[in-house]
Amino acid sequence: MSKKSKSLLPISENQARFRELVQDALKYAKSLGASDAAAEVSESAGLSVSVRNLGIETVEQTRDRSLDITVFAGQQRGSASTSDFSKKALRETVDAAWHIARYTAADPAAGLPDAEFLAHDYPDLKLHHAWGVSSDEAAELALKAEKAARDVSPQITNTEGASVATFEGHFVLGNSRGFLGGYPYSRHSLSVAPIAGKGNHMQRDYWYSSVRDPKLLAKPAAIGRYAAERTLSRLSAKRIKTGRFPVLFEAPLAVGLLGSLVQATSGGALYRKASFLLDALGKPVMADHLNVQEDPLVVGGMGSTPFDDEGVRTQARDVVVNGVLQGYFLSTYTARKLGMQTTGNAGGSHNLSLTSRLTNPNDDFRAMLKKMGTGFLVTELIGQGVNYVTGDYSRGAFGYWVKNGEIVHAVQEVTIAGNLADMFRQIVAVGADTIVRGSKSTGSILIEQMAIAGQ
Repeated sequence: MSKKSKSLLPISENQARFRELVQDALKYAKSLGASDAAAEVSESAGLSVSVRNLGIETVEQTRDRSLDITVFAGQQRGSASTSDFSKKALRETVDAAWHIARYTAADPAAGLPDAEFLAHDYPDLKLHHAWGVSSDEAAELALKAEKAARDVSPQITNTEGASVATFEGHFVLGNSRGFLGGYPYSRHSLSVAPIAGKGNHMQRDYWYSSVRDPKLLAKPAAIGRYAAERTLSRLSAKRIKTGRFPVLFEAPLAVGLLGSLVQATSGGALYRKASFLLDALGKPVMADHLNVQEDPLVVGGMGSTPFDDEGVRTQARDVVVNGVLQGYFLSTYTARKLGMQTTGNAGGSHNLSLTSRLTNPNDDFRAMLKKMGTGFLVTELIGQGVNYVTGDYSRGAFGYWVKNGEIVHAVQEVTIAGNLADMFRQIVAVGADTIVRGSKSTGSILIEQMAIAGQ
């Protein structure tokens, strides 16, 4: 891995310039008669290199920048954006937003956050780690991962490729209520997707590593080997009979259940009455041994931020305690629609973790299989069959049939079904095999029983 640390962007030089642009945009908006205004200036750059069959397939470089302005005429709102940072373009963009605002309908919930909620002093969360990897060096890393996968077994007959991606960006956000802030950020990844078997008996799987600091990326050889092992284990796949069985969600998939909780308790779904968890605040929504915490201030965390997309300060909080819902995920707008206060979640959730007070340090993946006994281990979900209005859950699935705590064979062409309200309450165990995927983390999750449609 390259030890270079050169940034893809001139961040230090541009941060001061971006602050000037934001302040100029806000000042001009106020001069037009705007009651309030918010502006954001950002730029990003990335490099992505993919290889396949031990040869380079694509090399893609990206660079984007944007100036976004929102102005308010009382409770009327208008927005416009440009990629041209000249003074003339800035004024034209503000003019366009102001013109839109004056001709839109008033919305009682529209407006900036109250000044008391804004972040004025905030910590450096170390979210930016430059990686000056060249396209040749990135290709070399991807090739190592792919080769490691192919070297595991002759049964690895092909791959969907391997890729290395590096991405950096920075922004400055400000508004007319006194907020001005911004920071640089980065994310880097390495992935590989091997294919095993031939003809009608082919299977694929994948594995990846995604981090902010390139020094923390998993080794290419380790990613390749593990991806190949996962793929080879799928070759025994067959269908199982229809029935109701315990279901164990592998940790990388279990984070999706946390995502479902966020979706159902987000302000947009709640004020539109499009959630099965309407009016659930202060009520049991999960098994009583479960807790969900949100901590936006984790140093280097993938879901960390000192303030949300509106400049509202973020803070650690309990979302679920002993199964009882303690808080929603609200922006300023959705909070006003619900007659509540913002929770600092404009833009989404931040570093959510699901834990159980029943989990022991020894509850690794094998221990979770033993806890399930006989049932279905899910390692891949197919389709989008979740109805958040009713909570109904029906997804195509791939996984493994487990008997007496041991994996017997892979399982394909089945559907698992239930209702999220029941599934949350029927979580009987959470593993100590915790994994972080994006802004969420959990161990494997064992659900007491779900319907499985097979043959």
